[in-house]
Order: sequence, then C-alpha cells, then structure tokens
Amino acid sequence: MTRPTGDLDGFRLWPGLLDRAAQEALRDEVFARMRGGPLYTPRMPKSGAPMSVRMTNFGALGWVTDKERGYRYQETHPDTGKPWPEMPEMVLELWRKHSGYAADPEACLVNLYEGDARMGLHVDSDEEDWDAPVLSISLGDTAVFRIGGVLRSDPTRSVRLASGDVCMLGGSSRRAYHGVDRILPGTSRLLPKGGRINLTVRRVTVPR
Repeated sequence: MTRPTGDLDGFRLWPGLLDRAAQEALRDEVFARMRGGPLYTPRMPKSGAPMSVRMTNFGALGWVTDKERGYRYQETHPDTGKPWPEMPEMVLELWRKHSGYAADPEACLVNLYEGDARMGLHVDSDEEDWDAPVLSISLGDTAVFRIGGVLRSDPTRSVRLASGDVCMLGGSSRRAYHGVDRILPGTSRLLPKGGRINLTVRRVTVPR
C-alpha cells in the first residue's frame, strides 16, 4: 500500500491508492447509481448563477444549493424528490480505513468536472461535525487542486490529484480554503467521455 505523503496541518495524500481495477469498479458503481440519482446543475445562493460542475450525492444526506434556499444538506434529490442512492461499499471501506473517525460518513458528494469546469476557493462549512475529516477520491483526468489556510488571504499550494488518488482534509486543514483550478484533459482514459469525477465523503451530524 502506498504510504501517505504531503502531511500538512492534517492534509494527507495517498497517491495511487486505488489501482486501475479498483478505479474501474468504483467508476461502474458510480455510473450505476447515477441512474437513480442523476447529475444536476447546482445554482449559487441569491444570484442563481449555475456552477460549472454537475453533481449528485450518495448516502443518507446530500449537499445541495439553489437560489432560494442556499447551501444545505437534505435527504432527497432536488429534481426527482427521491432519496439519494446508497453509498458504494468501497467508499465506506476507504473512510473506515483511512479517516481515523469512529462514525460512518453520511454524505458522498459527486462532482463531475468537464471542459473548463472548476471550483473556487471555499471551506466545507455546512456540516455540524467539524471534527470529522473530509475524504476525497479522484477518478479520471488529473485535477490541479489548490489548498491554503484558514483565511482566504493565506498562501496556497497546488497539488495534482490523479485518478486513483485519495486525499483527506483533517485537523486544521479541515477548515482550510481549497478548490480546483483546472482539469488536465487527456491525462486519463478511465471515463469514456473524459473529465473527472470527484467523490467527497463527509460526516454531517455529530454522532449521538
């Protein structure tokens, strides 16, 4: 197993943790679940401007955003009104093995990056349980990931996340600003149409 590298204030990166067979298996599980929880275009609060990524969720809770109600977690898909598909077992296993957190995750946000899609610097702050880390799984084309500090003005560093890489934001990095500057097309053949799928695994509520 590849040992963790890049430990920076709780940020850890496991390069190539998922081999090609595991990547293909997880990709297929993701695509199968998208039939029950299709991708949709999220919209920014207040302005209603569309985000450049399309997304869906797996698990008991899903992160959504729209003009009317803003950022939040809910139990149902905003378009279909149905519960989110269950989380893939491989995702749960990765969380249990690498997160160091006792309770299982409740949400797996699925972002599809195509073309010039990106994600601006932000902090994952809609969860009740900030003691739980955020685990990120990359499938497909390489992303140029940027991470800084707890202030937007803090210095940042860039990390390339390739298909099969797993990283974690824990400790003080759980509150760090981070985002995706761009996707490097043609760096993977995992997804039939190219692009990148990112699975962001989160615990939302405090275990009781």
